[in-house]
Amino acid sequence: MRFLVSVLAYLVANAVGLLLAIILLDGFRVGFAAFIVAVVIFCAVQAVAEPMLKKVSAKNAPQLMGGISLITIFLGIWITSLLVTDMEIGGLANWLAATLLIWIGSLIASFLLPVYVFKSLREGEG
Repeated sequence: MRFLVSVLAYLVANAVGLLLAIILLDGFRVGFAAFIVAVVIFCAVQAVAEPMLKKVSAKNAPQLMGGISLITIFLGIWITSLLVTDMEIGGLANWLAATLLIWIGSLIASFLLPVYVFKSLREGEG
């Protein structure tokens, strides 16, 4: 059960980040049905890429360790945009701004969701 809650929190946190980019960036667009697919693909890419990049960076370029999350988010956006046909990013400014917005949105959501949303769900079970 804890694993499912963790996965759900991860999906929702990244969905919040993507929603921020959609709402705040002119030209960043994801169709409604494609949004669900985009979130799942985005999360899968991040889940695979982050450990690999951390391992390579720690060994070969330790200076990158602080930016791994931003790199994996950028990579996640790129791969997701290649696979989801109803997704438009816009120009280079949108790529960079979306990376930051998704990082900030998912970071805030990953702190707040377990404390407020999932805590109340656990309390409702007991």
